[in-house]
Formats: sequence, structure tokens, C-alpha cells
Amino acid sequence: MANLEVELVARDRTVWSGDATQVSAPAAEGEVGILVGHQPLLAVLKPGTVRIFGLDRSVLEAKVDAGFISVDDDQVTVVVDSAEVLGGSRR
Repeated sequence: MANLEVELVARDRTVWSGDATQVSAPAAEGEVGILVGHQPLLAVLKPGTVRIFGLDRSVLEAKVDAGFISVDDDQVTVVVDSAEVLGGSRR
């Protein structure tokens, strides 16, 4: 089973790094959802919530401000000025 390799990086630290099944993020043009096999993407982010759906069925939620998301070959990089982890939960 293929997975996404995800990094959520704030200006001062790596917030989260690992494998996931899905990522959603607040792109400037609207919410974007990323699954395995997604076409390459580079998008500007607006303030909102990034959700990372882990392989263990957990969901990490982080409040972020402006930044960008890059997707290429199942590698997702989210870079923001700041991020506050709101919590993780089981689905």
C-alpha cells in the first residue's frame, strides 16, 4: 500500500514528519485534499487548519498561518510561518 510522505514545517521547527494516508490544507483558492497519486501541486496557503491523517488512523490538526504546500511523487511538504498543534485523535 502506498503512502504519502508528509512534512509540516514551521519557521522555527519541524512540527510533524511521517507517513500518512491523506492531508487537507487551507489553500488560498479553497480547501485542498491530497491523497496518494495526487498530481504535482504548488499552492499558497491562507490561515486555517491543516489535517494529517496518519497510518494508525490518528488525525493531527494544526492551526497554521500563511505558507505554501508542495506535492510531488507522494511527497507532501507544508511550510508555514507558525503552527499550533490543536490535537490528535483517532478516527
